Amino acid sequence: MKYALAFATLLATPALAGPDPESLSDGLSAEEWQAVLEAAEGQTVYWNAWGGSTTTNAFIDWVGGRVKEEYGVTLEHVKLSDTADAVSRVLAEQQAGQNEGGAVDMIWINGPNFAAMKGQNLLFGPFAEALPNWQYVDVENKDVQTDFTLPVEGYEAPWAMAQVVFIYDEARLPEPPRSMPALLEWAKANPGRFTFPQPPDFLGSTFLKQALIDLNGDDPALSEPVEAADDYAASTEALWSFIDDLTPNLWRQGRAYPQTGPRQLQLIADGEVDIAISFSPGEASTAIANNELPPTARTYVLESGTIGNASFVAIPYNSSVKSGAMVVANFLMSPEAQVRAQDPKVLGYGTVLSMDKLPEADRAAFEALDLGVATLSPAELGKAQPEPHPSWMTKLTEEWIEKHGVKE
Repeated sequence: MKYALAFATLLATPALAGPDPESLSDGLSAEEWQAVLEAAEGQTVYWNAWGGSTTTNAFIDWVGGRVKEEYGVTLEHVKLSDTADAVSRVLAEQQAGQNEGGAVDMIWINGPNFAAMKGQNLLFGPFAEALPNWQYVDVENKDVQTDFTLPVEGYEAPWAMAQVVFIYDEARLPEPPRSMPALLEWAKANPGRFTFPQPPDFLGSTFLKQALIDLNGDDPALSEPVEAADDYAASTEALWSFIDDLTPNLWRQGRAYPQTGPRQLQLIADGEVDIAISFSPGEASTAIANNELPPTARTYVLESGTIGNASFVAIPYNSSVKSGAMVVANFLMSPEAQVRAQDPKVLGYGTVLSMDKLPEADRAAFEALDLGVATLSPAELGKAQPEPHPSWMTKLTEEWIEKHGVKE
């Protein structure tokens, strides 16, 4: 049997610390997964993940405690301000010929960074669909097998669902603007009361994409690489006109921007702005529970809908603890971790799991969650709009920095 050799090699050669990718494409039997667990015990996994949120950091700490207790895997959170830093590290190691013992063992990754790593053969896999908890993932109704239009093909494992929402305080703003043209008109009438994180922050670049989609409608060019667009200028004309008009009406007249999403929430709590963008439908409820927003904070989506996607973790090709990273990725998809992440007192993230696939006790745990007063129901969220091709995010960010970036 081909797996026997692969896993014998795994156990006999600690430096490899991971199974043969070719064997993973056919799935893992219980015995083969047990071999992964045995190889993972005692390994230390360096998870490079955004470190800009205390609630997210606390969740990762909890994950570390659980995988240590359950599997003997030590999880170290390498806090990033920009995921591209970890991508650059792996690429530099590849170029230096360091094909084993890489510094990065797992990355919280999405979109352009996934495209860059996959295109440069920097990822281990396919592994995601071989993990035992994949059986519970909702592949029928959630976009967990593509990332910004690109097929994942098992090279990253989903662990959270996200959709753009806008957070506001209904005590100050009873009727928020529900389209980008309406937002512009409101900002002109209320200068200084809106801002967004400064690109290339992920949320700032997401605001640019959301504006592009809301202003352009169903533009088929957005699903293709930006280089293939017949007329990029025509596709972005409405966006840049909107941004040009919006910028002088932003907080601090667009001469300064919050650096992160949590900083936006602080501006709302301090009464400096009235609206913030978020990629977590439960973030406002979580912030209320943590006394970071007033109890009158609420969320809304645009009339035409908002962008949605999954958050993924990937394993670099040169990690020497691939088994340990697979164990962590599998735990992140477990009902235990997923129900904790969806709890607004913890994270308020959407689950990647299908309730119909879960054992009754796990399904009951999800049903018992109070999602919070500020969290929209699935019906209120509506169907998520697809992400543009990752090259659009890169191009829009670069152009915004050139046109409107804050000069030092």
